[in-house]
Amino acid sequence: MVKDAPLKKGVVVYWMSREQRARDNWAFVYAQEVALEQQCPLMVVFCLVDDFLGATMRQYGFMLKGLEKVDQDLREKQIPFCLITGDPEKEIPKFLQRNKAGALVTDFDPLRIKRRWKRSVARDINIPFYEIDAHNIVPCWEASGKQEFGAYTIRPKINRLIPEYVKSIPGLKRHPFGIKKYCRNDFQKIAKRLTIARDVTEVPWLKPGENEARKVLKNFISRKLCDYGTQRNDPTLDGQSHISPYLHFGQISAQKVALEVIRSHASQPVKDAFLEELIVRRELSDNFCLYNKNYDNPEGFPDWAQKTLKVHARDKRAYTYTLKQCERAQTHDDLWNAAQTEMVATGKMHGYMRMYWAKKILEWSKTPAEAMKIAIYLNDTYELDGRDPNGYAGIAWSMGGVHDRAWGERPIFGKIRYMSYNGCRSKFDVAKYIRVKGK
Repeated sequence: MVKDAPLKKGVVVYWMSREQRARDNWAFVYAQEVALEQQCPLMVVFCLVDDFLGATMRQYGFMLKGLEKVDQDLREKQIPFCLITGDPEKEIPKFLQRNKAGALVTDFDPLRIKRRWKRSVARDINIPFYEIDAHNIVPCWEASGKQEFGAYTIRPKINRLIPEYVKSIPGLKRHPFGIKKYCRNDFQKIAKRLTIARDVTEVPWLKPGENEARKVLKNFISRKLCDYGTQRNDPTLDGQSHISPYLHFGQISAQKVALEVIRSHASQPVKDAFLEELIVRRELSDNFCLYNKNYDNPEGFPDWAQKTLKVHARDKRAYTYTLKQCERAQTHDDLWNAAQTEMVATGKMHGYMRMYWAKKILEWSKTPAEAMKIAIYLNDTYELDGRDPNGYAGIAWSMGGVHDRAWGERPIFGKIRYMSYNGCRSKFDVAKYIRVKGK
């Protein structure tokens, strides 16, 4: 609970943020339960920020088209959806006051900026303010009350709680306590007014929205899941689920994905491999961002990693590249260039290549701090699922040994795990990847 206060008779407002869907949404379910108990109307508000952590039209377009479908779904349930713009710290309290709200419900997000918004809103209201983790299967604070060292420490904690939490989520009911005033949301007009980078364009290959997310999931389970164990780490094959952008924008629930995979006809080892990534690894990333305030800079690295990088800070770099050179894929490494080109063109980079990509940026930068800034900028500018705990944790793992252990010492990296071009050649057809993705 963000703020404990007496429950008032009035509209129950669900402040939608991370979970942008009408179905399979525990935060939404809870908001409706409160509204039904109080016999009050239920409203949904989404506060669109004009500049959010460097997001571009690629991400805003995907999100707004998904929200437009949420608006359509909610009309059938007699639940108004209101898209407002501005600073949430100011606009959410105003919205609550205008609509005589009796309670506020929102969804969980571990990112620093979202937590700041909630603290500020809580200070300015005098109604109960609930926060529900509808993103993780095991709520982040239930899984652990501290930053975990790695998957091996959080896994048993999550596995103990999985039976309690992996269950079907109740559906939204048609809300019986209606409200006469509906919001008129002009999504196209709002999109045109955004003062954001428009040169990073939307991608046509992945369609936004909850229904589309379910189609992608169904296709993955029927056509690719059985081979997931052998194909997921080969970037020349189409073996990944492509679910991550939908999970990032909350257009599908991880719980829904897990249940469908569990019910599938795939072998148990394959299911286990996929669920490890979907549940343990994703929830470990949320844990990292919730309990480490420096998740986006080298001060968040473990002590051993900070020490080893400091020891090698003055090591000679054979190559150094600027942000612009990296952005334009102008390095000597054709494999890295292909990965960067894939991300710029499609809004998605294969998970295995993300590790190689980030580690090379560390190798080619003057300092780990500079490397992190470059990697985060590129990731958040071009990836559909940028500005996400998975991205921050992945970069921190690659560059700073977060959730990893010390390895053999070498120049520049010190004891940070190293990845090489030749190492990639031993795992997949590098020439094919460059030929296909480097165009």
